[in-house]
Amino acid sequence: MAKVELKQPVVQAIAEDIKDAQSVVLVDYRGLTVAQDTALRKQFREAGITYKVYKNTMIKRAFEGTEFEGLQEYLEGPSALAISKDDATAPARILCEFAKGAPVLELKAGVVEGNVYDIAGLSELAKIPSRDVLLSRLLGSMQSPITNLARVLNQIAEQGDGAAEPAEEAPAAAAEEAPAAE
Repeated sequence: MAKVELKQPVVQAIAEDIKDAQSVVLVDYRGLTVAQDTALRKQFREAGITYKVYKNTMIKRAFEGTEFEGLQEYLEGPSALAISKDDATAPARILCEFAKGAPVLELKAGVVEGNVYDIAGLSELAKIPSRDVLLSRLLGSMQSPITNLARVLNQIAEQGDGAAEPAEEAPAAAAEEAPAAE
């Protein structure tokens, strides 16, 4: 069996992983301890991110003709791919946060929604909250005025109930006084 035939399934596997991906981030994982690598992989699994180590030649072949082709220039030294099909900023966010406790972890570059970003760009993207967090903030900001309106209306209704009682008593008292005056 020729070497090309052995490599083709790997290239196809990478191509399948990056197909429909929101983002792909390249990282140099050298120097991570087994415990650190296990913890990082666990975070990726929980976030639904595919994380795999491949040879650069395989990655280059899989990237050819795709929006990830711009990452080829960053394929030097050992490379691992963090691929997300759902949350575009999740790989960068997790990797940047993890690198704070594991400085040996080195981000190389990434493609997020079709745009190539270097390390500085990925660091900025990492500051963007996840889609779920942004949606919950949006929902919270939409609910806030409605909640405040409901509180105000409730307070007005409570004040109205209290104010309505003396107003009802006043005519009754006036009616009682009127016959006595006659």
